[in-house]
Amino acid sequence: MTADQAPIRVLVAGLGNMGMSHAKAYAANPGYEIVGLVNRSQVALHESLRGHAILPSFDEALSELKPDLCSINTYSDSHADFAVKAMESGSHVFVEKPIATTVRDAERVVACARANDRKVVVGYILRHHPSWIRLIEEARGLGGPYVFRMNLNQQSSGRTWETHRRLMETTPPIVDCGVHYVDVMCQITDARPVKVRGMGLRLTDDIAPDMYNYGHFQVLFDDGSVGWYEAGWGPMMSETAFFVKDVISPNGCVSIVMNEGAKSDDHDTHTKTQLIRVHSAQMGPEGRFVRPDTDLSMADEPGHDELCEREQAFMLKAIRENIDLTRHMNDAVQSLRICLAADESVRSGVEINL
Repeated sequence: MTADQAPIRVLVAGLGNMGMSHAKAYAANPGYEIVGLVNRSQVALHESLRGHAILPSFDEALSELKPDLCSINTYSDSHADFAVKAMESGSHVFVEKPIATTVRDAERVVACARANDRKVVVGYILRHHPSWIRLIEEARGLGGPYVFRMNLNQQSSGRTWETHRRLMETTPPIVDCGVHYVDVMCQITDARPVKVRGMGLRLTDDIAPDMYNYGHFQVLFDDGSVGWYEAGWGPMMSETAFFVKDVISPNGCVSIVMNEGAKSDDHDTHTKTQLIRVHSAQMGPEGRFVRPDTDLSMADEPGHDELCEREQAFMLKAIRENIDLTRHMNDAVQSLRICLAADESVRSGVEINL
């Protein structure tokens, strides 16, 4: 086995829902060797991870284990610091979205990757989903300008609500989830975002007085495209129309049609598309549509854990084949910039120029 075929030694930090899924993906891929798991508390491990001790300190694990790759799946406010420490110690980085909680920190991560010639992959799971790739292709095929209508509201309780409350100590829902869908908008239009307008509301006393658990915003692009995104978390959220994914252009629209029985607290619901419907606006001489809508069945699409496996396969490929990730990192900063501008607009009550 040559040096470039040797398994990538990976340290996994954070064993919540995403971290555990990524850890299982490393365990399932012979291109990786897990050398350590880090979490603030002891948790039950999947059978593929048993035998690994759970270490309490990222800094100590990084110093002692000297991994080739650090997988950072902790809460958002630690992403940038952990990523920079990892790269300065010689590790490549996989970091869950968002890349940071401020634009300055996001740019600091990108600058560190360039200075140390390290690979950084951000956890934009939809970029590895065949159905979302198809959605983007179909939408681009229609041609712009576009109207983007997207939301992801989650009616949460129990442990899920506890997690949401912890996330909202630093990050509102429109930022945490919004970066995924703003990234999709940007991939479709390729235009420059120019303005953001946002509004939000604090619907519970269970979060900090300066935080809100419901918000939505509009983003305007320089090609005339406009986008709308909505996100809310909590036990009060409605399950009606909680998942809307529409892309409209002068030539028609592409939409995700959800299963009627889908629930907002099912993590697979956030990535599964069920059905993509393509509608053409073309009409004949009598003013009737020339062709019926096309339904693209996505019944065989991958589940959440398989998508994490695809993300980590891409991470491995990026390291071994020295893939240029400049666009990937810049896109992660751009989507964060838009969502943070939306948060600023919510708090200030004014439109933000980008």
